[in-house]
Amino acid sequence: MTAAQTLFVLVGALVLEATFGYPDWIYQRIGHPVSWIGRLVGFLDHRLNKEAESADARQKAGILALVILLAVTGLLAWIVEHAFQRIAFGPFFIAIITSTLIASRSLYDHVVAVARALHQYGLEDARRAVGRIVGRNPQTLDEHGVARAAIESLAENASDGIVAPVFWFAIFGLPGIVIYKAVNTADSMIGHRTPRHEAFGWASARLDDLLNLPASRLTALLLAVASIFTPGASVAGALEAVSRDASKHRSPNAGWPESAIAGALGLKLNGPKVYGEARVEDAYMGDGRRDATAEDIHSALWLTTTAWGIMVGCLLLLAIILPS
Repeated sequence: MTAAQTLFVLVGALVLEATFGYPDWIYQRIGHPVSWIGRLVGFLDHRLNKEAESADARQKAGILALVILLAVTGLLAWIVEHAFQRIAFGPFFIAIITSTLIASRSLYDHVVAVARALHQYGLEDARRAVGRIVGRNPQTLDEHGVARAAIESLAENASDGIVAPVFWFAIFGLPGIVIYKAVNTADSMIGHRTPRHEAFGWASARLDDLLNLPASRLTALLLAVASIFTPGASVAGALEAVSRDASKHRSPNAGWPESAIAGALGLKLNGPKVYGEARVEDAYMGDGRRDATAEDIHSALWLTTTAWGIMVGCLLLLAIILPS
């Protein structure tokens, strides 16, 4: 495909995913591409990650596992893309496949469920709803903490689940987005600093950080621009918070969209959290209110949806301008 055709396919995938998401009846029958990748990661973890080995040996095994994962998923994606390019309506089918690797609809649905629970059902239901999208212990959160956690997850996943897949598809087509999702899935499964995975998952975690670096900055920019079109949001506040706070986050990437959304909405996000029984200290993003509410969640959803629209508009404009 030409660059213009790639972008048209990408726009189609974004619209398809936002409209239909990933239907439950399909998931119940065949699972999801990310779950297929997850099975391969689990298999490699089981076969190559030997607890009796030294940390150095397990780190090398983790590098080997990552190379195998990327080779298998990248090659399959290349074969599929080139096969569909040879048939009628091939780009449409590539758009359908690509749409399964973007998560704007599911992210919106999960976050709006938290706001709905806070509005209608109370704190316990809100804790259950937010527990589906965050790793921290929801029982430690009050209503404001639940709202902040939902907004923080929205900001981070806007980068990881939407902008980053779009970025890598725009650059490398279907193999680009599949390889990104493979690394992202590996990081979520084995990229933790636990006794079993600290050495084995090192390569996956570092590569995930690297692949998310451009998208996190781009997401912050999109959110800042979207602030212009969001009632009550501040573009200056977004840019100031990013400049001041983004680099303070313990993640090299999460601080960019989190600080942008915090500054835009006049909130103070992140800070100390509890994962299981462990308290993790982290820097604050933004210098506004800590008492976030369900209304702030809705404002954050408006902001990120507007950023999504700006991104789609830019991609469509580029597709029209570029030679076909």
